[in-house]
Amino acid sequence: MSDDILPAALAQGLRQEAQRRWESGLFRTATVGPTLAKRQDTDIRGDSICWLQAHDVQADITAFHDWAVRTQGLLNREFFIGLRWLECHFARYGSGAGYTRHVDQHVASSARKISLVLYLNPDWQQGDGGELCIYHPESPDTEQVRIAPRMGRLMLFRSDLIPHAVLPCSSARWSLTGWFRSDEPA
Repeated sequence: MSDDILPAALAQGLRQEAQRRWESGLFRTATVGPTLAKRQDTDIRGDSICWLQAHDVQADITAFHDWAVRTQGLLNREFFIGLRWLECHFARYGSGAGYTRHVDQHVASSARKISLVLYLNPDWQQGDGGELCIYHPESPDTEQVRIAPRMGRLMLFRSDLIPHAVLPCSSARWSLTGWFRSDEPA
């Protein structure tokens, strides 16, 4: 976890771009389940998402992708994990929405290696909810820590190992969420 690994101006620019895309109707209700059986189930997952593309020309998204490429190289050098690319999206949880406990690694694929969450909530207050709740990997019912979704805070963790949840929030909660992957881009 880091609260200042990205420049504050970049995080603010990403937040503004997420808001612009939300207001333009580019977000879609997130789904759960395997690719061929995806379904909307707001009892499990209540966010709306807007996927980002590597070739996106918006300046803040380009700057974020450049940072991600450098971070991917660092992770590969230090941990020898063969990361090839980052898939990511903006996520917005409306009031009352959350995401039940899960791991980010899909059952049918081991390509997601490292999960990334960048919080984009400039006015988040204690009591607003929406914390990232991390559970113990060997005892998934045991809560280890809750992370407040404060502006500019970045989380990196293993996609296959760390059970986590997004607790329900009392106001809109924004993030840029993604996964460093070991396969080739689709």
